[in-house]
Amino acid sequence: MAGSSMATIPAVAEGKTVTAVMHSGLRVLDPIITTAHITRNHGYMIYDVLVAVDENFEPQPQMADWAISDDNLVYTFTLRDGLTFHDGNPVTAADAVASLRRWGKRDSGGQLLFDVTESLEAKDDKTLVWTLKSPFPALLEIVGKQSAVPPFIMPERVASGSADEAITDYTGSGPFVFVEEEYQPGVSVTYRKFDDYVPREEPASWMAGGKNVKVDEVKWVTMPDAQTAINALMSGEIDYLEQVQIDLLPILETSENVTVETRDELGYQTIGRMNFKYPPFDNVKVRQAAMMALSQEDVLGTLIGNPDYYTICGAIFGCGTPLADESGSETLTSGGDIEGAKKLLEEAGYDGTPVVLMQPTDVVSLTAQPVVAAQALRQAGFNVDMQPMDWQTLVTRRASQAEPSEGGWNMFFTNWMVPEINSPLISPMLNGRGDDAWFGWPKDDEIEALRAEFIAADTSEKQKEVASKIQKHTLENVLYIPLGQYASPQARSNKLTGMIPSPVPVFWNIEKAD
Repeated sequence: MAGSSMATIPAVAEGKTVTAVMHSGLRVLDPIITTAHITRNHGYMIYDVLVAVDENFEPQPQMADWAISDDNLVYTFTLRDGLTFHDGNPVTAADAVASLRRWGKRDSGGQLLFDVTESLEAKDDKTLVWTLKSPFPALLEIVGKQSAVPPFIMPERVASGSADEAITDYTGSGPFVFVEEEYQPGVSVTYRKFDDYVPREEPASWMAGGKNVKVDEVKWVTMPDAQTAINALMSGEIDYLEQVQIDLLPILETSENVTVETRDELGYQTIGRMNFKYPPFDNVKVRQAAMMALSQEDVLGTLIGNPDYYTICGAIFGCGTPLADESGSETLTSGGDIEGAKKLLEEAGYDGTPVVLMQPTDVVSLTAQPVVAAQALRQAGFNVDMQPMDWQTLVTRRASQAEPSEGGWNMFFTNWMVPEINSPLISPMLNGRGDDAWFGWPKDDEIEALRAEFIAADTSEKQKEVASKIQKHTLENVLYIPLGQYASPQARSNKLTGMIPSPVPVFWNIEKAD
């Protein structure tokens, strides 16, 4: 099996190369127009951010330091010295302003922030001034968030384009350069060390601190077969496997040459998302019936298998987080209710409209959910049209607002790192702005009002009260279906040292022994 993987690995350039099998092939290269984790990971390779969150969830200066006015209305960011794009041009405040504006049109938290923005302008080449209409205490938290979607800084010429159209110029200023001529969509991607990148002096901590690149090149290669990838890691053909299928863990745990570890204690939340624009899920009762039919135990038991690696949890903000509240999730967390779902579906007047359920076939952590859900939904009386496709095709298709019968969709499943969804300020699923919301596009004025109430809450106790209201509203209206939490172990060759234990896999700081 290991030998069969050789054909998928591109030729390695001279120097030290880390070869990694990520959770998915890379097809979408614009990290602002999608929340796909593989595209976010790509973004961190070639771009940088103004502010980054460290392992203590504290925003730290990355590309810029900042000062805040006494009235908390003016944030002045000053770019640090040594920032250079891959084409040799210096990074300027105008680049940052254009990038932030484009990001603010797509990102849920960015939209909230720009609602209260009076102006955002470049004062000079190194200084940008962000002026607010009213205080927004979470500004640095949102600008510095590590995922879904980080505000990566691009050249002004790139970022000044439409937020709805993918970029075609991949010039960044991050620690690696995207080697476009070697890129094979969905198959392999190559990154080379950017020699002119100047790291910060602080130690690396999650996305913050010094991004010191200690290898010459990183290659991501695609191996959809889990056993093939494990054999390749054990034989030394690859160096890193981002996600290990749980039932294959014992194979790796016997190897003296491989380390298996979990990057993040909170792990992931797996979820189901519906399309609110078209029948049948434009009807709240139909959405409620679908949620009633599903069982977290069935999903997690099939997806993960080993209960040591999953947690039944109905909290939309994740269990183990400050805002955790499981109100309204009792049916989900106690095994579902098929008979109740049948009755509710009948009350809703469901007419047999097909449910186009997109099923990714090539990502270990996403293959089980649609299969389990399809069975439960059919038992409840839904007409399910499950359509198989690779994950990157799904990522592209879920952005389509076409009718389900014309290339659109009704439902899909995905996963979030818990730190991506632990607050109503950053969770993409809690955006109720219709066509400006995350895929599925719910128009929900009440959730928007609740998010505004959360922003206005001036104590942690008040925030928790509002978060509880958001929990109940989300499940009553089925903005999405939380299906529990799980851990995703990674595996790496013992030749690799210095890998940062962050929720996002990053390749700076890594050293590779001969």
